[in-house]
Amino acid sequence: QVQLVESGGGLVQPGGSLRLSCVASGSIFSIYNMGWYRQAPGKQREPVAGIGSSGDTNYADSVKGRFTISRDNAKNTVYLQMTDLKPEDTAVYYCNAGLTLATMIPGRGRGSWGQGTQVTVSS
Repeated sequence: QVQLVESGGGLVQPGGSLRLSCVASGSIFSIYNMGWYRQAPGKQREPVAGIGSSGDTNYADSVKGRFTISRDNAKNTVYLQMTDLKPEDTAVYYCNAGLTLATMIPGRGRGSWGQGTQVTVSS
């Protein structure tokens, strides 16, 4: 079982940047594929980016070229660097452990999701 805690969300103007962090504890972080998902009001949760245990990555088309996912196994942390933010990026962003990288189907085991961090892009 893994426990996930996200941080780094906030209010940012269009075109701005934020970096989200997700710290994992309680299990062997390095063996997990990790990912970021987001859920806007009234919409379903959708995948944003994923990173495999070996560092390979996958991105939603809507964020390619703007967002970068990375991980630091020594710190049990996965990051999401977001640049050129747009109002449509406004959502609660969730960290997930155990996703299938190729399909971005999220992991569903106990503790697979963090509590989320709010990102609001507005002028």
